[in-house]
Amino acid sequence: MPYYESVLIARQDTSTTQVEALADGFAKVIEDQGGQVTKREHWGLRPLAYRIRKHRKGHYFLFNIDAPAGAVHELERQVRINEDILRCLTVRVDELQEEPSVMMQSRAARDDRGRGDDRGRRDDRPRGGDRPRGDDRPRGGDRPEPKAEAEVAAKASSETSSGADVSENEGEKA
Repeated sequence: MPYYESVLIARQDTSTTQVEALADGFAKVIEDQGGQVTKREHWGLRPLAYRIRKHRKGHYFLFNIDAPAGAVHELERQVRINEDILRCLTVRVDELQEEPSVMMQSRAARDDRGRGDDRGRRDDRPRGGDRPRGDDRPRGGDRPEPKAEAEVAAKASSETSSGADVSENEGEKA
């Protein structure tokens, strides 16, 4: 069966016990349709990025689902009917993660990746304004002269100044 991750946001005025009851009801919908919820996390009351139906906060919870597509469609239908759910996002994934999500990991475990100013930087690369200029940027005096354009311009000017070319052109006009 395919794997899905679903994140739901419930209204901020619902209590934690009501949110858990909603999660139990949605898990039962999945199980009744022949699937199973392998992981369920309640991320708590968190601020929203923008207002949704005049709400500034919401209870977030995550489901890892191993179920057929029909079960997920039924879950989304039930979510749309329920007035306590503000938003739902369900994504199909290749495999389900067994460890806790990033939202549930402790802050110390998330900080193992290093400080923000060192991310993606190698130790041997110079920092700041003292980095050398790359070869791809042109420098003031190092630009080669476009010889082809200069030669074409000189040849054109010498042909128009010669008398033979001018007389041929005048003869055609008359």
